[in-house]
Amino acid sequence: MWCIMGRMNGLELFLLGHKLIRIGQDAIPRSGFHALTNSARTILVDVFEHPGSSIREVTERTGFPQSLVSSSVARFREDGLVVTETDPADRRRTLVRPAPGVPEKGRRNAESMTVDGALAEALGVEVAEVADLVATLDSLARRLAGAPT
Repeated sequence: MWCIMGRMNGLELFLLGHKLIRIGQDAIPRSGFHALTNSARTILVDVFEHPGSSIREVTERTGFPQSLVSSSVARFREDGLVVTETDPADRRRTLVRPAPGVPEKGRRNAESMTVDGALAEALGVEVAEVADLVATLDSLARRLAGAPT
């Protein structure tokens, strides 16, 4: 998986991203989030990243069938994770957004555990050895989010 000649290609970046997802999941305190299927997790994350989206927009971004997105959103609504409303501009569309307080609760839970331990375990090193790597990942995350580094 490592870059050849110091240059990363798209496949290598994708595989790295997939490994980072797994490490991130290990770093999140155990909750109902872990019990979700990968597709359901992807749909929920998309809704949190794009509040007020229509079901069609979530379907387009995730690439999942509309029926899967609709049934997942219905289940999330029943579980109190999201709220839905009819689009006032087009009454045929359903808009979905995180339920009030849910994103903040998730952030508080996630912040209770750093990624240091999960990264160290994945790499087979001591926690103290991952400080520079964590700083690099933090810088990358801020750049991707458009924040100053």
